[in-house]
Amino acid sequence: QVQLVESGGGLVQAGGSLRLSCTASELILASDAMGWYRQVPGKPREVVATLITGYPPYLSDFAEGRFTIFRDNDKNAVYLQMNRLKIEDTGVYYCWVRFRRHGGSEYWGQGTQVTVSS
Repeated sequence: QVQLVESGGGLVQAGGSLRLSCTASELILASDAMGWYRQVPGKPREVVATLITGYPPYLSDFAEGRFTIFRDNDKNAVYLQMNRLKIEDTGVYYCWVRFRRHGGSEYWGQGTQVTVSS
């Protein structure tokens, strides 16, 4: 079974930064899709950012200009750099990977809590 292990969440003051990391238990290829989703209080789970082959990196409107998604295939990892965090960014952040192999199977991390305080 493929496992995605997330780290980097925590408590940060508004205006601060966090870097989330997600490492897969098996090889990540350039053709595999990766991304981050989040669930904030009162809202359904939503996409934050994705890296999908054939497309430019995608950032949600709330993330544009503040967040950056990048990957390191040699480390089987994807990262989310979050800057100028806002209180409304508080929520659980989930790593997502869709493998080209495994029949295009999708996998999710268990989530990491991000709490932004004033």
